[in-house]
Amino acid sequence: MNNPLLSASQLPFEMPAFDTLTARDYVDAVRAGIAEQLAAIDAITSSNEDPTFANTTEAFEASGETLRRAVMAFSNVKPSHGTPDIVDADGGIQALLTEHGDALHLNGALYARLEAVDSAGGLEGEQERLSGETLRAFRRAGAGLDAAGKARLRGLNAEISALSTRYSTALLAGMNDAAVLFGDAAELDGLSEAEIASAARAATQAGHDGGYLLTLVLPTHQPALARLENAASRRRLFEASIGRGQDGQHRTLDLAASMARLRAERAGLLGYPNHAASVLEAQTAPSLEAVRERLAALVPPAVANAATEAAVMAEVAGGVVAPWDRAYFSARVHRERYAVDAAALKPWFELDRVIHGGVFAAATRLYGIGFTERHDLPVYHPDVRVWEVSDADGSALGLFLGDYFARPTKAGGAWMNSIRVGASLFGERPVVTNNLNIPAPADGQPALLTLDEVRTLFHEFGHALHGLFADGVYPSLAGTAVPRDFVEYPSQVNEMWQYDEELIAGYARHVETGEALPDGALDRIHAAGLWGEGFATTEYLAAAVLDLAWHSLAPGEDPGDPLEFEDRALREAGFDPDVVPPRYRTGYFKHIFDGGYSAGYYSYIWSEVLDADTVEWFAEHGGGTRQNGDRFRAGLLARGNTRDPLESYEDFRGRPARLEPLLVRRGLDAAAR
Repeated sequence: MNNPLLSASQLPFEMPAFDTLTARDYVDAVRAGIAEQLAAIDAITSSNEDPTFANTTEAFEASGETLRRAVMAFSNVKPSHGTPDIVDADGGIQALLTEHGDALHLNGALYARLEAVDSAGGLEGEQERLSGETLRAFRRAGAGLDAAGKARLRGLNAEISALSTRYSTALLAGMNDAAVLFGDAAELDGLSEAEIASAARAATQAGHDGGYLLTLVLPTHQPALARLENAASRRRLFEASIGRGQDGQHRTLDLAASMARLRAERAGLLGYPNHAASVLEAQTAPSLEAVRERLAALVPPAVANAATEAAVMAEVAGGVVAPWDRAYFSARVHRERYAVDAAALKPWFELDRVIHGGVFAAATRLYGIGFTERHDLPVYHPDVRVWEVSDADGSALGLFLGDYFARPTKAGGAWMNSIRVGASLFGERPVVTNNLNIPAPADGQPALLTLDEVRTLFHEFGHALHGLFADGVYPSLAGTAVPRDFVEYPSQVNEMWQYDEELIAGYARHVETGEALPDGALDRIHAAGLWGEGFATTEYLAAAVLDLAWHSLAPGEDPGDPLEFEDRALREAGFDPDVVPPRYRTGYFKHIFDGGYSAGYYSYIWSEVLDADTVEWFAEHGGGTRQNGDRFRAGLLARGNTRDPLESYEDFRGRPARLEPLLVRRGLDAAAR
């Protein structure tokens, strides 16, 4: 009776009472929400009235509000602050949700009513979109299967869900265990005093009696590799990174392979040749073949650019550069050939100033929105900060939560979540979060960012804006509830403001002196912009190809040894993983084995076509003005999935997207010719 999730929160914006919620509360609320929604579905299917949009499709959309409230709150806390009790609760919650999803989508009576509404026609706008998208989701979930097929599908879904939970748990534990302990500060030569102090604190917090602990971020590349002077230290850190998931109690490779096989079997049961084909049906990409063709076309120029960059680094190093030394010598090239020292620039990028003077300031200039930090709302961890966001007319828009620092209970990487969605059906306003994994500074020290971390701040806030600006009726169509290969588009567009001259003059200030960037620094950063794109693009494409390889397995196909499968898939696509490992390897590819991106990692490059074309539009129309921002907000960000996102894009741009701006951005235009 005291569970805060069983009724709408009385806190501002229906913020969950994170300070009082327990793991038991989440489990109990999920159970109660499931029972509530099943009762609502029973009322829909037992009605004697003919199916209508209002009594069937809209009624289904409106059902399960308690469940949605509980799941959104838990889905935010679990990856952000996965304490042991939350991790223990996760397996049971995922099993409940999987079983419940099947109970909904395999309900023949509900499916028949939804079909009747859709086939009757007469719907327009958002109602037509909701009807079509709901019915498509039911079909993809197996609503048309016979009784035996539905029974097998339920079993497959339960097995896949359990494996995904185990993969997530093992990955987080393995990432913590793989952190590299150094006994002597001299081994960390090249890192700043603040970073070394942070590593000492991390060692103490991990229970070590002294030493310096370098924790890992999720991707293969570890930021410290660019600055560590000691080659042996670089090698230890690199090998710890690429070896995750391969051995011991936290081995994830077999879990990944099992998931891929089961997903292939499920796809076959649903009538698809493979899991990738089933996923692509709901995306903006026209087909799996179209995605493969685009990736295949980009691989040769990317690999050629990477080879050119390797030759330059070899010249600087005086010999062939090992994989663990690449980031170090790439930074050398930046310093020596472009006069850009990324490590030396960190004092100009202090976290709070970047947030307020960069990320928020860009949003204010483009959209007129304002930010007021609040300290009176409950959060799930002391690191979390909360801002109330006001619209240009002063009205309340929503809440934004920023959770920026790494900790042992947080999953790696960076992401955005919605806790509440801006949808008028329930009269709610958006509450959105950004999570990063910036190393926490030592006590009393400022948090200084790399240029990559600054870009990530802008990127994730692009997702946040997509959620904050949601302007639709139905939650399942609002905000970021768009196809996976479109969702990265708004966030990638927002990266363009990182180097806006007016903004960077305000936020890039020395943490101690307040001085602006040295004269010419921004010009040199721009001049060096294409350096490293060969390796970066190759790493990304290799991960996208690996994802599709795992999810192009035919039903019943055995991939064999996971590492051999990974190596074969990459080499056949034109990569040499010994030289350029993929951005994520199978053992720590959270996106596709526990992140909703299975057969969808290609979406970043697919979305970037739209992004690069949009950046060109802003340049053609005067840059970051309120007029341009308002048009982008109204035409794209606010639309969500209330209509076909590509229709929204073409209406905004006046034509379909062109590929050429992307090729130029990544330095692939000349190589592609």
